[in-house]
Amino acid sequence: MSDAMGDAKHVLRGEGRTLWVLGDLYEFKAVSEDTHGAFATWETTVTPELPGPPPHIHHREDETFYVLEGEVELSANGRVIEAATGAFVNVPKGTLHTFRNAGSKPAKLLVSVVPGGFEKFFDEIGEPATDPNSPPAGPPDVEKVMAAAPKYGLEIPPPPAP
Repeated sequence: MSDAMGDAKHVLRGEGRTLWVLGDLYEFKAVSEDTHGAFATWETTVTPELPGPPPHIHHREDETFYVLEGEVELSANGRVIEAATGAFVNVPKGTLHTFRNAGSKPAKLLVSVVPGGFEKFFDEIGEPATDPNSPPAGPPDVEKVMAAAPKYGLEIPPPPAP
């Protein structure tokens, strides 16, 4: 792996900075400092039986999802997209969206945001994954997520009234 700007960066499986974020495992492959702010890319292992992140809107970044393994259900502006291994989904900024594992085994996504910088949100709300097989105990700190979101141009609308 190279840290010098302008050099190729090579990150092997398990070498990227790894965080637990809302019950899922995020392994960072390239962050904005590596790409002159152009993009950030990470691999997310999406845990089955969790609800996924709350529906949210990125006001600064386009986000792409490529399903490496498993089955994921993405919702974008009310449209439900069933995405299995090999599927690609682009979510433009300003789009209300969320995702969840739709299968019974962990799913893996390659996720990118353009431009980079949003990965710092995960640094703020996530927990270092000292053991990638052992998620932190207890529910996520929702207040921490809600407090950090506006700093990163992230809007989390309240759920619709019943």
